[in-house]
Amino acid sequence: MSFRIPFLVLVFVFWGPVCGGPLTNPHPNMSDQELFWGTDQYDFSVVLPAGGLECFWHFAHRGERFYLSFMVQWVTGVGHDRHLSVNVNAPGGLLVSTVDDAKGQINFQAEETGFYQMCFSNFHNHFGTMQVFLSFGVYYDGYQDPAKRQEEEKKKKEEASKDLNNTLSFIEDATHKVENHVFHMFRYYNFGRMRKSVDAFLLQSNSRYITHWSIALSLLIVTSGYLQLLFLKRLFITQSGAEEEKPRC
Repeated sequence: MSFRIPFLVLVFVFWGPVCGGPLTNPHPNMSDQELFWGTDQYDFSVVLPAGGLECFWHFAHRGERFYLSFMVQWVTGVGHDRHLSVNVNAPGGLLVSTVDDAKGQINFQAEETGFYQMCFSNFHNHFGTMQVFLSFGVYYDGYQDPAKRQEEEKKKKEEASKDLNNTLSFIEDATHKVENHVFHMFRYYNFGRMRKSVDAFLLQSNSRYITHWSIALSLLIVTSGYLQLLFLKRLFITQSGAEEEKPRC
Protein backbone atom coordinates (compact mmCIF):
# COMPACT_ATOMS: atom_id res chain seq x y z
CA MET A 1 0.00 0.00 0.00
CA SER A 2 2.96 2.28 0.69
CA PHE A 3 4.14 1.94 -2.93
CA ARG A 4 0.77 2.77 -4.60
CA ILE A 5 0.31 6.25 -3.19
CA PRO A 6 3.57 7.69 -4.58
CA PHE A 7 2.88 6.06 -7.93
CA LEU A 8 -0.55 7.72 -8.17
CA VAL A 9 0.92 11.03 -7.10
CA LEU A 10 3.54 10.82 -9.86
CA VAL A 11 0.87 9.94 -12.40
CA PHE A 12 -1.20 13.02 -11.50
CA VAL A 13 1.87 15.26 -11.42
CA PHE A 14 3.01 14.27 -14.92
CA TRP A 15 -0.51 13.98 -16.35
CA GLY A 16 -1.42 17.55 -15.32
CA PRO A 17 1.19 19.43 -17.38
CA VAL A 18 0.64 17.20 -20.41
CA CYS A 19 -3.15 17.50 -20.61
CA GLY A 20 -3.77 20.81 -18.84
CA GLY A 21 -0.94 22.95 -20.28
CA PRO A 22 -1.50 26.18 -22.23
CA LEU A 23 -2.38 25.95 -25.93
CA THR A 24 0.26 28.01 -27.73
CA ASN A 25 -1.18 27.67 -31.25
CA PRO A 26 -5.01 27.68 -31.20
CA HIS A 27 -5.36 27.78 -35.02
CA PRO A 28 -2.43 25.91 -36.57
CA ASN A 29 -4.13 25.56 -39.98
CA MET A 30 -5.12 29.24 -40.37
CA SER A 31 -2.98 31.93 -41.98
CA ASP A 32 -2.52 35.43 -40.58
CA GLN A 33 -4.95 36.88 -43.13
CA GLU A 34 -7.71 34.52 -41.97
CA LEU A 35 -7.27 35.29 -38.28
CA PHE A 36 -8.12 39.01 -38.25
CA TRP A 37 -9.34 41.63 -40.68
CA GLY A 38 -10.38 44.97 -39.26
CA THR A 39 -9.66 48.66 -38.77
CA ASP A 40 -6.78 50.19 -36.86
CA GLN A 41 -5.94 53.87 -36.45
CA TYR A 42 -3.70 56.16 -34.38
CA ASP A 43 -3.32 59.93 -34.07
CA PHE A 44 -0.81 61.85 -31.95
CA SER A 45 1.80 64.64 -32.10
CA VAL A 46 5.58 64.29 -32.21
CA VAL A 47 8.36 66.88 -31.82
CA LEU A 48 11.26 66.65 -34.28
CA PRO A 49 14.57 68.32 -33.29
CA ALA A 50 16.73 70.28 -35.71
CA GLY A 51 17.87 67.93 -38.49
CA GLY A 52 16.19 65.03 -36.64
CA LEU A 53 14.66 61.83 -38.01
CA GLU A 54 11.82 59.79 -36.46
CA CYS A 55 10.52 56.47 -37.82
CA PHE A 56 7.38 54.49 -36.92
CA TRP A 57 6.22 51.04 -37.97
CA HIS A 58 2.66 49.82 -38.50
CA PHE A 59 1.45 46.33 -39.43
CA ALA A 60 -0.82 45.81 -42.45
CA HIS A 61 -2.13 42.73 -44.26
CA ARG A 62 -1.92 42.35 -47.98
CA GLY A 63 -5.06 43.89 -49.46
CA GLU A 64 -5.74 46.37 -46.66
CA ARG A 65 -5.79 50.11 -47.26
CA PHE A 66 -2.94 51.98 -45.56
CA TYR A 67 -3.33 55.74 -44.97
CA LEU A 68 -1.17 58.47 -43.43
CA SER A 69 -2.03 62.13 -42.80
CA PHE A 70 0.43 64.65 -41.37
CA MET A 71 0.60 68.39 -40.75
CA VAL A 72 3.29 70.65 -39.29
CA GLN A 73 1.76 72.53 -36.34
CA TRP A 74 4.56 74.91 -35.35
CA VAL A 75 8.25 75.55 -36.06
CA THR A 76 10.81 77.38 -33.89
CA GLY A 77 14.28 78.69 -34.64
CA VAL A 78 16.01 81.13 -37.00
CA GLY A 79 15.27 80.86 -40.72
CA HIS A 80 12.82 78.01 -40.14
CA ASP A 81 11.18 76.01 -42.94
CA ARG A 82 7.80 74.32 -42.55
CA HIS A 83 8.54 71.59 -45.11
CA LEU A 84 8.71 68.02 -43.78
CA SER A 85 10.16 65.05 -45.67
CA VAL A 86 8.04 61.88 -45.31
CA ASN A 87 8.91 58.43 -46.68
CA VAL A 88 6.86 55.22 -46.47
CA ASN A 89 8.68 51.92 -47.07
CA ALA A 90 7.19 48.46 -47.62
CA PRO A 91 8.21 45.49 -45.41
CA GLY A 92 10.60 44.36 -48.14
CA GLY A 93 12.40 47.74 -48.15
CA LEU A 94 10.77 49.15 -51.32
CA LEU A 95 9.89 52.86 -51.25
CA VAL A 96 6.10 53.11 -51.55
CA SER A 97 5.52 56.87 -51.37
CA THR A 98 7.33 60.09 -50.49
CA VAL A 99 6.08 63.63 -49.72
CA ASP A 100 8.01 66.85 -49.02
CA ASP A 101 5.53 69.46 -47.78
CA ALA A 102 4.09 71.07 -44.65
CA LYS A 103 1.02 68.82 -44.83
CA GLY A 104 -0.09 65.87 -46.91
CA GLN A 105 -1.89 62.55 -47.20
CA ILE A 106 -0.67 59.12 -48.34
CA ASN A 107 -3.14 56.37 -49.18
CA PHE A 108 -2.39 53.07 -50.90
CA GLN A 109 -3.33 49.39 -50.92
CA ALA A 110 -0.85 47.14 -49.16
CA GLU A 111 0.80 44.64 -51.51
CA GLU A 112 2.78 42.86 -48.77
CA THR A 113 1.94 41.58 -45.31
CA GLY A 114 4.23 43.00 -42.65
CA PHE A 115 5.35 46.17 -40.90
CA TYR A 116 5.36 49.32 -43.04
CA GLN A 117 7.93 51.96 -42.08
CA MET A 118 7.09 55.69 -41.90
CA CYS A 119 10.06 58.06 -41.56
CA PHE A 120 9.75 61.81 -40.86
CA SER A 121 12.85 63.96 -41.45
CA ASN A 122 13.43 67.57 -40.38
CA PHE A 123 16.58 68.04 -42.46
CA HIS A 124 15.32 71.36 -43.89
CA ASN A 125 15.80 73.02 -40.47
CA HIS A 126 19.32 72.87 -39.08
CA PHE A 127 18.51 75.18 -36.15
CA GLY A 128 14.74 74.81 -35.71
CA THR A 129 12.42 72.35 -33.94
CA MET A 130 8.99 71.44 -35.30
CA GLN A 131 5.90 69.70 -33.95
CA VAL A 132 4.01 67.40 -36.34
CA PHE A 133 0.53 65.92 -35.93
CA LEU A 134 0.20 62.37 -37.33
CA SER A 135 -2.82 60.25 -38.13
CA PHE A 136 -2.26 56.82 -39.68
CA GLY A 137 -3.78 53.34 -39.76
CA VAL A 138 -5.27 50.60 -41.93
CA TYR A 139 -8.78 49.59 -42.87
CA TYR A 140 -10.20 46.57 -44.66
CA ASP A 141 -11.93 47.24 -47.94
CA GLY A 142 -13.13 43.75 -48.86
CA TYR A 143 -9.97 42.29 -50.39
CA GLN A 144 -10.02 38.58 -51.33
CA ASP A 145 -7.93 36.22 -53.41
CA PRO A 146 -9.18 35.82 -57.01
CA ALA A 147 -9.86 32.06 -56.68
CA LYS A 148 -11.69 32.51 -53.42
CA ARG A 149 -13.63 35.44 -54.88
CA GLN A 150 -14.82 33.33 -57.84
CA GLU A 151 -15.96 30.56 -55.51
CA GLU A 152 -17.90 33.01 -53.38
CA GLU A 153 -19.46 34.63 -56.43
CA LYS A 154 -20.57 31.20 -57.63
CA LYS A 155 -22.07 30.42 -54.25
CA LYS A 156 -23.82 33.76 -54.22
CA LYS A 157 -25.39 33.09 -57.61
CA GLU A 158 -26.63 29.68 -56.43
CA GLU A 159 -28.05 31.18 -53.27
CA ALA A 160 -29.67 34.02 -55.22
CA SER A 161 -31.41 31.53 -57.49
CA LYS A 162 -32.73 29.64 -54.47
CA ASP A 163 -33.72 32.60 -52.36
CA LEU A 164 -34.25 36.07 -53.90
CA ASN A 165 -35.39 37.66 -50.67
CA ASN A 166 -32.17 37.32 -48.70
CA THR A 167 -32.49 40.50 -46.71
CA LEU A 168 -29.64 39.72 -44.38
CA SER A 169 -27.05 40.06 -47.14
CA PHE A 170 -28.43 43.47 -48.12
CA ILE A 171 -28.36 44.60 -44.48
CA GLU A 172 -24.78 43.37 -44.12
CA ASP A 173 -23.65 45.16 -47.27
CA ALA A 174 -25.39 48.37 -46.24
CA THR A 175 -23.87 48.19 -42.77
CA HIS A 176 -20.40 47.69 -44.26
CA LYS A 177 -20.84 50.68 -46.56
CA VAL A 178 -22.05 52.89 -43.69
CA GLU A 179 -19.09 51.78 -41.57
CA ASN A 180 -16.65 52.69 -44.35
CA HIS A 181 -18.28 56.09 -44.85
CA VAL A 182 -18.16 56.84 -41.11
CA PHE A 183 -14.52 55.82 -41.01
CA HIS A 184 -13.61 58.13 -43.90
CA MET A 185 -15.56 60.97 -42.26
CA PHE A 186 -13.50 60.44 -39.12
CA ARG A 187 -10.31 60.69 -41.20
CA TYR A 188 -11.42 63.99 -42.74
CA TYR A 189 -12.40 65.23 -39.27
CA ASN A 190 -8.86 64.52 -38.01
CA PHE A 191 -7.38 66.40 -40.95
CA GLY A 192 -9.66 69.37 -40.25
CA ARG A 193 -8.69 69.30 -36.60
CA MET A 194 -5.01 69.37 -37.59
CA ARG A 195 -5.66 72.40 -39.80
CA LYS A 196 -7.43 74.23 -36.95
CA SER A 197 -4.59 73.47 -34.54
CA VAL A 198 -2.09 74.89 -37.05
CA ASP A 199 -4.14 78.09 -37.32
CA ALA A 200 -4.29 78.37 -33.52
CA PHE A 201 -0.51 77.99 -33.19
CA LEU A 202 0.01 80.57 -35.94
CA LEU A 203 -2.28 83.08 -34.19
CA GLN A 204 -0.43 82.59 -30.91
CA SER A 205 2.92 83.07 -32.62
CA ASN A 206 1.75 86.28 -34.36
CA SER A 207 0.31 87.59 -31.08
CA ARG A 208 3.60 87.03 -29.23
CA TYR A 209 5.53 88.63 -32.14
CA ILE A 210 3.34 91.77 -32.13
CA THR A 211 3.44 92.06 -28.33
CA HIS A 212 7.23 91.84 -28.13
CA TRP A 213 7.79 94.35 -30.93
CA SER A 214 5.22 96.76 -29.43
CA ILE A 215 7.01 96.70 -26.07
CA ALA A 216 10.40 97.16 -27.73
CA LEU A 217 9.20 100.12 -29.85
CA SER A 218 7.49 101.75 -26.84
CA LEU A 219 10.71 101.55 -24.83
CA LEU A 220 12.64 102.98 -27.78
CA ILE A 221 10.24 105.95 -28.12
CA VAL A 222 10.32 106.72 -24.38
CA THR A 223 14.12 106.45 -24.27
CA SER A 224 14.62 108.66 -27.33
CA GLY A 225 12.22 111.29 -25.91
CA TYR A 226 14.04 111.35 -22.59
CA LEU A 227 17.43 111.73 -24.31
CA GLN A 228 16.11 114.59 -26.49
CA LEU A 229 14.72 116.39 -23.42
CA LEU A 230 18.00 115.96 -21.57
CA PHE A 231 19.97 117.32 -24.54
CA LEU A 232 17.70 120.39 -24.84
CA LYS A 233 18.01 121.15 -21.12
CA ARG A 234 21.82 121.08 -21.35
CA LEU A 235 21.72 123.74 -24.10
CA PHE A 236 20.10 126.28 -21.73
CA ILE A 237 22.42 125.81 -18.73
CA THR A 238 23.63 129.23 -17.30
CA GLN A 239 26.45 129.95 -14.86
CA SER A 240 25.49 132.03 -11.79
CA GLY A 241 27.88 134.70 -10.45
CA ALA A 242 29.01 136.21 -13.74
CA GLU A 243 26.68 138.96 -14.92
CA GLU A 244 28.48 139.53 -18.20
CA GLU A 245 28.06 135.93 -19.33
CA LYS A 246 25.02 135.10 -21.35
CA PRO A 247 23.21 131.78 -21.94
CA ARG A 248 25.04 129.38 -24.16
CA CYS A 249 22.20 129.03 -26.66
